[in-house]
Amino acid sequence: MNLFADQLLVLVMLINLVMLGTSRLIFSIRAVAVQGVILGILPGLIHPFSTHLATITAVIILAKGVAIPYLINEAVRKAHIRREVEPFIGYVPTLLLGAVFTALSFVFAEQLPLAPEHKDLLFVPASIATLLTGFLLLTTRRKAISQVIGYLVMENGIFLFGLLLSEAMPFMVEAGALLDLLVGIFVMGIVINQISREFSSIDTSRLSALKEE
Repeated sequence: MNLFADQLLVLVMLINLVMLGTSRLIFSIRAVAVQGVILGILPGLIHPFSTHLATITAVIILAKGVAIPYLINEAVRKAHIRREVEPFIGYVPTLLLGAVFTALSFVFAEQLPLAPEHKDLLFVPASIATLLTGFLLLTTRRKAISQVIGYLVMENGIFLFGLLLSEAMPFMVEAGALLDLLVGIFVMGIVINQISREFSSIDTSRLSALKEE
């Protein structure tokens, strides 16, 4: 099981790099959806099976892998955009930064005083790498939708780290976190729709040009 979990975590980190290197928003949405499904599978690999665990797994997969990507995809469709054209930092430099951050995540994880049963797992470096990838997406992209994707990736990194912190995941805590995330996506959807309607653009850098009359 641990080997299969590590393989899935390697896939998560590869998806991080794919998202950093692509300008296609639809591709990024699909990538973050796959990442969400993987995150839904992982709890079943490290915790004993139970009805509670099965419920949590189903909720995570439906929320992270289906519902939230669908909402973002609808926002992209309504805003009539397909690509992140002019990021603050180019795709090649961002991808290189992502690779460096991923390598540093392994170095940093080696320095942490982890429990013996967690030392040989990739959860900590994968979670740090995913968190930093989300931060890069959030800070180097102009489009509000790209920044929403970055926020989702950051949340995925936090979720990965949280898997090692408890033997059981309280249903209400996880449901509350997913609900907060879902509400955040709805709010961002409203913002994106308003920006697109008023300015024919969802480039967040243009918001700095707004002034009070």
